[in-house]
Amino acid sequence: MSISGKNFMLFAAVAAVLCVIAAVQSVAVAVTIVNLCLVSAVMSLGLNIQWGYAGLPNLGVMGFAALGGLAVVLVSAPGVPAAIAAGGPGIIASFVVVVVTVAAVVGIRRLTSLSRATRVAAVIAVLALGYLILGRYFGPAKNLIEAIDPSATGYLGGLGLPVLLSWPVGALFAAAAAWLVGKIALGLRGDYLAIASLGISEIIIAVLKNEDWLSRGVKNVVGLPRPLPDELGLAGTSWLQSLAIQFGISPPDAAALVVKLGYSALFMLVLAFLLLLSEKALHSPWGRMIYAVRDNEIAASAMGKNVKNLHLIVFVIGAAVIGLAGAMLVTLDGQFTPGTYQPLRFTFLIWVMVIVGGSGNNWGAVLGALIIWTCWIEADPIGTWLIQHSIGWLPVGNAMRDQLTANASQMRLIVMGVILLVTLRFKPGGLIPERH
Repeated sequence: MSISGKNFMLFAAVAAVLCVIAAVQSVAVAVTIVNLCLVSAVMSLGLNIQWGYAGLPNLGVMGFAALGGLAVVLVSAPGVPAAIAAGGPGIIASFVVVVVTVAAVVGIRRLTSLSRATRVAAVIAVLALGYLILGRYFGPAKNLIEAIDPSATGYLGGLGLPVLLSWPVGALFAAAAAWLVGKIALGLRGDYLAIASLGISEIIIAVLKNEDWLSRGVKNVVGLPRPLPDELGLAGTSWLQSLAIQFGISPPDAAALVVKLGYSALFMLVLAFLLLLSEKALHSPWGRMIYAVRDNEIAASAMGKNVKNLHLIVFVIGAAVIGLAGAMLVTLDGQFTPGTYQPLRFTFLIWVMVIVGGSGNNWGAVLGALIIWTCWIEADPIGTWLIQHSIGWLPVGNAMRDQLTANASQMRLIVMGVILLVTLRFKPGGLIPERH
């Protein structure tokens, strides 16, 4: 895992900007930005595996990230005994019905002794029967669960396990969804795959918003377990109080900063591990084969490569990394809020990270995440400051002044567009272009 001097200077420039933010605003703000940048870097790395390695356009980034967040709820949130007792048996029965129905459909499709028309009729009959039986168990169970103290719970809860165990589970959830999408859509042309992935993402997020029994929907799951000590308890320790006195800050602020730095260290370890694996894969015979398939599918297929299978593997791996990042983000926030997953806006941001950093280059994906997320956060306060100081000559109550002040926060969208256009015009390969 190596980086050239020129590229090192780019990372150093980003670090210098973060130091300026720490000096002008606060260290806590700078560390918060760093943590979000690191999570975004993992997500950008996952998209780079799909698009940069294999040329697979994935517009469903937020759907896979949401599945990673759901894993945190299902694995680490405490269970709700009353809800489990009321609707648990019905949910288990519903799951069994789904599994049996799917197995029956797969079995029927493999019965080559039957005619095609007979198989189709049998599949329709099995699906209809399965749907009817499912409605008998799922609807009542769902209503019973959501009726249990809906203002505070109204869902089954999770297994109450350590939150770090949910990270690989989040990767598995996203990988399973990507496998389903890939089996259906990877045979399609690239633009159709992009549309299919966006559609699946919208479906996933719609389900999470509306199925309260699973994730409380738009009521959100708050107070999720965290892998680091609680700030309030930490602020009462003698060593932290001594540290706060030494740096001239209050113990609560010192505790919050220590916890944030702990997340930074944890996320850096994950990112470094993924970078190491990605670099080794990229420069291995497998990585060169993936590049060859991306550059000329027809030639690769003529040489005996199973192009669709290779695409499926890359698509699943990239989605797993995105799911891991989604679990990391929910762990950082300590809450799961399905309403905040906006597929078009934040998927666009991740794409800009990959394009600006350098599609096909792992280091470029990380650099792009650091730059774009820092610009996204800082564009709001800087844009507001610029507008307020540039319209000071306008009288108070002026319509133009009120309009510009009210829309100052939209500067971040303009900044993202300008960065993307400038990059595509002058550095189409990104700041750190791919190198075979």
